[in-house]
Amino acid sequence: MDENNNKQVNLPDGADTSCVKCSGGGCSCPSDIGRCNLTSTNWLDDVPDNDFEIVEVLFKNTRRGFYRNSAHIPLKQGDWVAVEASPGHDIGRVGLTGRLVKNQMKRVNLRKDAEILRVFRKAKPADMERYEQAKAREEDTMIRSRKIAVDLGLKMKIGDVEYQGDGNKAIFYYIADERVDFRQLIKVLADVFRIRVEMKQIGARQEAGRIGGIGPCGRPLCCATWMSGFVSVATSAARFQDISLNPQNLAGQCAKLKCCINFEVNTYVEAIRQLPAKDVHLETKDATYYYFKADALKREITYSTERNAPVNTVTLTAAQAFEVIALNKNGVKPDTLKPEDNGKKDAPFGDLLNQDAINRFDKKKKKKKKKSGNASKGAKPEPSNEAETKDDGNNAAERRQPRQGKPKRPQQDGKQQQPVDGQQPRREKPQRMEKKTFRPRRSNDSGVSDNGHGQGKPKNE
Repeated sequence: MDENNNKQVNLPDGADTSCVKCSGGGCSCPSDIGRCNLTSTNWLDDVPDNDFEIVEVLFKNTRRGFYRNSAHIPLKQGDWVAVEASPGHDIGRVGLTGRLVKNQMKRVNLRKDAEILRVFRKAKPADMERYEQAKAREEDTMIRSRKIAVDLGLKMKIGDVEYQGDGNKAIFYYIADERVDFRQLIKVLADVFRIRVEMKQIGARQEAGRIGGIGPCGRPLCCATWMSGFVSVATSAARFQDISLNPQNLAGQCAKLKCCINFEVNTYVEAIRQLPAKDVHLETKDATYYYFKADALKREITYSTERNAPVNTVTLTAAQAFEVIALNKNGVKPDTLKPEDNGKKDAPFGDLLNQDAINRFDKKKKKKKKKSGNASKGAKPEPSNEAETKDDGNNAAERRQPRQGKPKRPQQDGKQQQPVDGQQPRREKPQRMEKKTFRPRRSNDSGVSDNGHGQGKPKNE
């Protein structure tokens, strides 16, 4: 039952509610395996002829192994199996079957001459009972082994203990900054616990991924959720991205450099290659400009007249910088380095789409068209522009007097007539010029001119 949503969740077979992902029904890893990111999706499961003799088996603390299913036992993902170990047997869970196992073997760089052990059988109830008894001894063994290491004066930290499925062997995971001679420790542990002892060194990243936690980004640690391999992180990756070299900001919970610094470094490296080199300076007639800083993703470079101080800084695009460099190679020095839009500042944030307005969903009232003529005599006219709305004291006094008859409109030469109270102002129509047709008189040889109607009269008449 999900406590938050109060809904019944159908968990896979063997899923433990102590796992965060399993409690939501999205993962099938048990709590004793400890890492959800070890499970793989078999996307070839429904493909016919997806048979491969070797299967992948998962154990505790990111440990996995490849075993040969020589007996051709029908296995599927999630089955508990008893596999061969040295000595005895171990208990694990099938993580992947089919042809994808071959790809997994290549990914982990498994040698071709490596010995591949066998799968004995599916785990029986007696095998699981013995396995649970051995697992219950791990915490007490870890605490006692830490005290023994301190008594022996060894500079190491035992982080975890993993018992084999039959309880005859245990793997001690430890962290140490220097080389440690633990031969005496192995003898003491074998005598105290009556088991075979194997020491395995792990790094701080593996320990942080095994413990888990929340990162500074507010999300679960990548090493505890999806990362199964760790790549070395260098401070040069932070320099490429112009990240402040502050150890407190660059270090993760494992006290090592954050793995996420490597996620975008390749993008920044490719962008920096398309910018001018840092040691190239630009020559102008007024000064010499040196590289100061750059924004690789925006393809902008800032130059300064001083090498180590921001003095008279000018920001150019990569294309503009390459143009100036080409001019300098030809012996030409531009007058100035400032581009035309250098003085323009970025526009402040504004609500361009009116998303912040309270009345953005209100329907705007459409203005009704005013009717001209006698239809609008009874209605009081509304001023249509600002010039008509401005009245002085005289007009206000006239507006208070009762209306008597229809006043005459005063004529003003060259000026627009002022509106009369209570009446709709009329617009004067421009006077049209009358078209006159001029027909020229035609003269003939007889000295009589034609007036256009075929009737002529003598010129001297």
